Amino acid sequence: MRKVWVIGGAAVGLGMGFVMLLVVGVYLVAGNIMGGLTSAGRGLSKGAVPAAYQALVQKWGNLCPQLTPALLAAQLYQESGWNPRIVSPANAQGIAQFIPGTWAIYGIDGNGDGKRDVWDPNDAIPSAASYDCQLAKDVKDVPGNVSDNMLAAYNAGAYRVIKAGGVPGISETQNYVQRINSLAKSFAAPVTRIDPTRQAAGAIAFAQSKLGTPYLWGGEGAAEQGGRFDCSGLTQAAYAKVGISLPRVANDQYNAGPHPSRNQLLPGDLVFFSTDPADSRAIHHVGIYVGGGYMIDAPRTGAVIRFDPVDTAEYFGATRVTEDGAKALPTTV
Repeated sequence: MRKVWVIGGAAVGLGMGFVMLLVVGVYLVAGNIMGGLTSAGRGLSKGAVPAAYQALVQKWGNLCPQLTPALLAAQLYQESGWNPRIVSPANAQGIAQFIPGTWAIYGIDGNGDGKRDVWDPNDAIPSAASYDCQLAKDVKDVPGNVSDNMLAAYNAGAYRVIKAGGVPGISETQNYVQRINSLAKSFAAPVTRIDPTRQAAGAIAFAQSKLGTPYLWGGEGAAEQGGRFDCSGLTQAAYAKVGISLPRVANDQYNAGPHPSRNQLLPGDLVFFSTDPADSRAIHHVGIYVGGGYMIDAPRTGAVIRFDPVDTAEYFGATRVTEDGAKALPTTV
């Protein structure tokens, strides 16, 4: 059983004072730390890619210098949410969302079984990487960042990138390049410090104001729900209060920013818990870190929003929510 902080009487005052000190601390840290996230390495963040696909993404994401495992992961997540059987309204198919005509030209036999199967991730993921790298070759002489031009070509076609002399002035294409680059930060293993965000203190203050509120499965704080929340409903509402829109469920919220290690946690980070330490899609619980090894969370039916320890057997990892990271998330995964 997890340790519970008593919410009542003098304990409420002590707890709220503790959190307020942390809230102030977030602002002080945010004002003093310079520099930003560097994810220039070619590794993947722990568990961000489902275990079934991690080796494929790591291997094929290094196919050419313009591609990284994190960029490939971001594309696959954006396109399909890791669903190998999905079909789009435009008849784009499988985990990499190839339309049949493109697959006929660029699909490869990634696993060497003699077949090119768009529904098999062992073929589709290598094909996506191969197609990216072919596009990088097609636009290598175009001014600007080659990786950005590669992504733009993936969305709009190489001809339009070449004609425009870079990322074309098409809002869909420009947004696609920005989303993939932002989302890649969630899949890349950070190699240096990750800056705190200015919204963290406001998210903590909101969660603090809900201490003692009874848990409700599916709760989003609506009046008809008695202002009650479940775990991801609380974190969604806390960040909505500071202008950041998060997905509704915990395992999608995990991709809303880069992932600090346990010893890099700062107040305001979202902390996640999973039954599978190798797969973020198995995440089942989330809370808001407040410092000192504790979070505010809505734990379960019969409990109230409270302080709980972060260090449990099912601790999975953390996310430092960013505006760009949240905006980059696909609307359906």
